[in-house]
Amino acid sequence: MPIIFNAPETKQTRRNLRKKFTEPENRLWYFLRNRRMNNLKFRRQYAIGRYVVDFYCPETRIVIEVDGDSHFTDEARAYDEARELYLKAHNLRVLRFTNEEVMKNIKNAVDQIATLSTSSPPSP
Repeated sequence: MPIIFNAPETKQTRRNLRKKFTEPENRLWYFLRNRRMNNLKFRRQYAIGRYVVDFYCPETRIVIEVDGDSHFTDEARAYDEARELYLKAHNLRVLRFTNEEVMKNIKNAVDQIATLSTSSPPSP
């Protein structure tokens, strides 16, 4: 089954998530928006299949997730693991950061994204 990007049925969910942008997401978005990262176009709250990811760069096939406290329960970890397997099965590269990592060391997060974005994306 082919992967579907930004399916129409996810539109309202994506819109709501963009309105509820967290401070760590907003902070990271500052470095990703307007092609500030290696002149690459990043999208926020982007649907890939049935999942909505925090950030996605189609050119490099990079997904970036910023995980808040709700991601640290056993149930959330299992969901995140299944989601990551799905994304990787479609040759997408996934970077995960915690809210704390973004808030306390944004430079490290930005550096990791920059490094990954300059490496070759996986073949489809």
